[in-house]
Amino acid sequence: MSWFKKLIILVIAGVFSVVALVAASYWYVKDDLPSVATLKDVKLQTPMRVFSQDGELISQFGEKRRIPLKLEEMPDLLIKAVLATEDNRFYEHPGIDVIGMFRAATVVAISGEARQGASTITQQLARVFFLTREKKLIRKIKEIFLALRIEQELTKDEILELYLNKIELGQRSFGVGAAAQVYFGKNIQDLTLSEIAIIAGLPQGPSVLNPVRSPSRARARRNIVLGRMLNEGYITQAQYDEALQEPILSKLHGAQITASAPYIAEMVRQEVVDKYGEEEAYSKGFQVFTTVDSRLQGKAVAAVQKNVVGYDERHGYRGPVATLWQATPEPQQDGSVKFAEKDRLSDEAILAYLDTQDGLEDLIPAVITEVAGQQAEAILSGGRKITLPWQGLNWARAFISHDRQSHAPKAAADVLAPGMHVLVRPAAGEWRLGQIPGVSGAIVAINPKDGAVQALVGGYSFAMTQFNRATQANRQVGSNIKPFIYSAALESNLTLATLMNDAPIHEWDEGSNQAWRPKNSPEVYDGAIRIREALAKSKNVVAVRLLRAVGIEKTRQHLTKFGFREKDLPHSETLALGSASLTPLELATGYAVFANGGYLVKPYVITKILDDQNNLIFEHVPVPVCYDCEQQDLAAKAAAEQAAKEAAALAETADPEAQLEATFAGQTAATEQPAVAAAPAYAPRVLSAQNSFLIADALKSSIWGGGDWKAGTGWNGTAYKLKELKRQDLSGKTGTTNDVKDAWFSGFSPDLVVTSWVGFDDAESRLGKTAWNNNLGKDQIAGGESGAKTALPAWQEFVGFALKDKPQVFVQPPVGITSVRIDLKTGLLTQATDNSSGFEFFIQGTEPKTYTNSSVQQLPTQNNQQQQEEIELF
Repeated sequence: MSWFKKLIILVIAGVFSVVALVAASYWYVKDDLPSVATLKDVKLQTPMRVFSQDGELISQFGEKRRIPLKLEEMPDLLIKAVLATEDNRFYEHPGIDVIGMFRAATVVAISGEARQGASTITQQLARVFFLTREKKLIRKIKEIFLALRIEQELTKDEILELYLNKIELGQRSFGVGAAAQVYFGKNIQDLTLSEIAIIAGLPQGPSVLNPVRSPSRARARRNIVLGRMLNEGYITQAQYDEALQEPILSKLHGAQITASAPYIAEMVRQEVVDKYGEEEAYSKGFQVFTTVDSRLQGKAVAAVQKNVVGYDERHGYRGPVATLWQATPEPQQDGSVKFAEKDRLSDEAILAYLDTQDGLEDLIPAVITEVAGQQAEAILSGGRKITLPWQGLNWARAFISHDRQSHAPKAAADVLAPGMHVLVRPAAGEWRLGQIPGVSGAIVAINPKDGAVQALVGGYSFAMTQFNRATQANRQVGSNIKPFIYSAALESNLTLATLMNDAPIHEWDEGSNQAWRPKNSPEVYDGAIRIREALAKSKNVVAVRLLRAVGIEKTRQHLTKFGFREKDLPHSETLALGSASLTPLELATGYAVFANGGYLVKPYVITKILDDQNNLIFEHVPVPVCYDCEQQDLAAKAAAEQAAKEAAALAETADPEAQLEATFAGQTAATEQPAVAAAPAYAPRVLSAQNSFLIADALKSSIWGGGDWKAGTGWNGTAYKLKELKRQDLSGKTGTTNDVKDAWFSGFSPDLVVTSWVGFDDAESRLGKTAWNNNLGKDQIAGGESGAKTALPAWQEFVGFALKDKPQVFVQPPVGITSVRIDLKTGLLTQATDNSSGFEFFIQGTEPKTYTNSSVQQLPTQNNQQQQEEIELF
């Protein structure tokens, strides 16, 4: 037999052996091979995303970061980079690359090392979806057969799209879209060629080749990818050279948050997890849309942070975060100060230290390097050097306590020294010394027409603490409770013109064996005072007298109409002074009843949830205020009653059979209406339109006061600073608790209700006052904290922005309200038209029936020297 025949037989035998081996292998593993048909309907595991009502991204939740993309949405250079690196014959082979496998085997035979991979993109996809990474022959055989099956089920583009969306690329990013965001904080379309090459090089070792963990390895791998792209003709030499020179600048980036609402996001996360469970919530790609207005939310965050920082700076500087080296001040003859420094660190050592330090919100770690005159020099992480001007330092009186601060500094050396690790923040184009506030704040805004939360901030920084003070902090509400107490008084036939005795209360409490002496704050007493003025001036003793007039239990029951829980309302006269503990959201919900004309709305945040295919899977059905619906119900009820009467009248003259039919008709008409009302589609009325109108109108006096200043008869309400907004459609009430531990302001327009709170998380800490030591060592008092000083500024800044350029909305008096001219001192009718009189609103039937005269007895004021017997008028 010739050698040629032997060769032919050998080749045939070899082919037969290979075919037999392949057939045997397939027969051995075929029952273990999963169906690849599922890839046609594969659901990529994607995180839950939370959006504002206007489509801005608030947050993203889920263990795996993925941004699914269509192949046409991916840059052409990225696709080419992946193909050049992972499988340059992808569009030519049937799922396995025999040439590539032979080439890899040859390299192993020559070098003894597996320097070149042989798995195609299709094989990698099979492994990712169906197999493990175990290095066994049987796994490789399954991989090959699965790759061949995948190629039969899917097109090449479908395979490549699945691969680029599914592949793990490190730092919990899956798919090229997520990798672009995680490593570079960019949309994939915005990547540079260098960044594209970095991502394309990750599949071979995402944990060790990613640019965050190892910039040097990432650079080396990038250069390999760029070289292969150049060899394949995908890029030019100039592009290659330019990309090689680009530095590796990468850090971990979160999701591209475009609206700051972390407290809202956490509320949403918890609600969705409760509804669907963690596995579905974090992996099914839910898109959750909320009621939040991104513009209002951004302003709410800024208002709370600015207000908290303002309080913190008023109360003094608590010193540096740390001291890296000692610098002793040495006064000079010219009055300046120099520092003798010991063991000063080099700039390199300072930068190494700063790299380990974290900032918070807009506060940035810095180290002071020079202090001279009224400015200081500092260095930031990364090597940037800045100047702290005097305008950014002169606030920093030394903190002594919440009630005391030292005198104002005169030079930078009074505050800073070289070697101090401090926090700084940008402000108005300059740098300002800062510190992490010890106090906290919250703000919540809701739509009074349906309860939709427009904005919510639960603290200075979610990164510092996830405790949501807007929804979780039950704090004493102080004078913010008074409008509800006064509302109960109006229900008991008192009026806004009723006179009360604004005089000190001295009462012995047998239970505690001590005197109870509620006081006004400030301790000013006006004697006889109308209820409107007492509410606007926040008179404590008048609130107590009103509670007594109505009764504690009756008042508590009235307050539950506003959504307050009975268990949160103390059964004592302290209720009138605000000893009830509520959250800002609960308080805003209560005030919404006054804003919307007497209806109780239920706050909500989620409007709808879509799945990853944009299918609607949940939609919140609002329960709004519906004024027309109420009138329709009343008309329907009246019609039903009339029908019943007519049927009864007809039955009296009809035969027995007609009587039976009439009776049935009457019963049907009488019972149909309650059945409809049992499940209303709109907010229930809990307060009369007249009561809510009167309280809302009285609360305008907290802002605008009363009387005529030019004539010397004018007075201010506690929220007079809001006159600056120049809006007469606002109502509001300050609130300060006992010992000034909490400061509140709640207010509203017909379309917006907002509550602002400031306090310490430690409920025992007082907000205190601003005071400093003068040269004689005595305290100079600049003013105590209060609702008007501490909580109102955030409210004012937020509402001023929210209602800017929006027309004023004036509520017309409802049916049943009348207006008459009264004497401002007595509350009685008057015919005078001068500054001693004014118009007042009344519920019809409660207006005064007599006219004032000169013989009216005036009640005592605090200025009377002789103590007179207390007189109560109501």
